[in-house]
Amino acid sequence: MIITINNEASSEARAELMELLCRITGSKLPITTTIMQKREVVALDSGMIDAQAERALREQSAVEGLHNPKTAYQLASKAFQAERTSIVIGNVHGGNPVTIGGEHANPVIMAGPCAVEDRKQLMETALAVKNAGAQVLRGGAFKPRTSPYQFQGLGIEGLHLLAEARELTGLPVITEVMEPEMVEAVAQHADILQIGTRNAQNFPLLLKAARNSKRLPVLLKRGLAMTIDEWLLAAEYILAAGNPNVILCERGIRSYDPQTRNVLDLTVVPLLHQLTHLPVVIDPSHSTGRRELVPTMSRAGIASEADGLIIESHPDPDKALCDGRQSVRPETLERIVLEAQMITNMIRGEVSVA
Repeated sequence: MIITINNEASSEARAELMELLCRITGSKLPITTTIMQKREVVALDSGMIDAQAERALREQSAVEGLHNPKTAYQLASKAFQAERTSIVIGNVHGGNPVTIGGEHANPVIMAGPCAVEDRKQLMETALAVKNAGAQVLRGGAFKPRTSPYQFQGLGIEGLHLLAEARELTGLPVITEVMEPEMVEAVAQHADILQIGTRNAQNFPLLLKAARNSKRLPVLLKRGLAMTIDEWLLAAEYILAAGNPNVILCERGIRSYDPQTRNVLDLTVVPLLHQLTHLPVVIDPSHSTGRRELVPTMSRAGIASEADGLIIESHPDPDKALCDGRQSVRPETLERIVLEAQMITNMIRGEVSVA
């Protein structure tokens, strides 16, 4: 159940409502509120609210309304919020503001190296990403790797370099956070916190990332074998913890076929637009694992009306310390950016296809 709080309610009325909610739920912890559609809301398990409790809630002057979406993911549900969420990124640390999601926004292209290797590599790549027309710089300071012997990023030094690259180019930065204890350190340097596929159901990390002190958006990648409901419930953890700015990222799901790294599930884009108001982006790099497939799947992702792409790009992919096989060169990235806008214009009927 979602409780919408009256914006005109006094502090006393709000305190009375929170006290009632604590009694109903048996919680000794503060009830978390979230701002959705410029409204303050509280989400609870509807199983906790019997008829008597519902009557008591309706009598509270601080309660504007009660909603009961028929999904386990309540705040993420399109049934609760019909219009698509738009999220402004890049306005916290002095980068160029970028809007992702919403009804008529252009697709946002995030690009950069899988891992920050050194200053020269990152600055060269950042300038190439900007020149290609992408709007956000991606780069891994902390890299989860399957093998413990592979390069796992520069850590804090990588965060400093990403912040320097933002200062050089104006591009907002997205980078992965892997553990709850590092959320604040990453938030001091990044503009979007990325939760990777291996941590998509790391609930302590989801909660900590949601409550980052900078109120940064969180990009949540789909787990290797996650159902859509599980993915949306992971997003619900972030929303329910008080952060309405969640971006979903389809990065491919695990398959039995070794020809591609994963299987890119493009059906989720239109499906998610029916189920949720949250922005949806596609990762054609991790899903294919092959750079020659990235342009085609980027076009397919935009044609499916994804809100953006997140692409791995490197000036010399064959020498990359991480995922060079799936990294595109700057000239390929430039073509992807141009094609993304062309496809968007065609979908909107703004150019002739004759």
